[in-house]
Amino acid sequence: MELPLIQVIAAIVMTGIALAIILGFWRYLTVNSERRMLAMIDSVGLDPEIATSGEIPDIMKKVRQRCRSCPTEAVCERWLLRNEKGDNSFCPNAEIFKVLKSYSRAA
Repeated sequence: MELPLIQVIAAIVMTGIALAIILGFWRYLTVNSERRMLAMIDSVGLDPEIATSGEIPDIMKKVRQRCRSCPTEAVCERWLLRNEKGDNSFCPNAEIFKVLKSYSRAA
């Protein structure tokens, strides 16, 4: 039994739409993660250029990975808006940022 051509076309279009939605959502998450990471870098007193300078690519790759899979995104958003009290110890990258800051002072 053959499917009518219109059903095949509809299935292809619906698959394309589903892929576009998934890719769009992934892009949205990536952009927001990058925005939060740069804001956090700035908030802790580091130069945001460190993220794009290419000086420490392995470290920044790790920072980005942690930021993209962060379990505390909501806390981070509130902290960056200054609606959350305390330091950034909730951040999976807090220790890396401390080391980078002490390294940048020593240089």
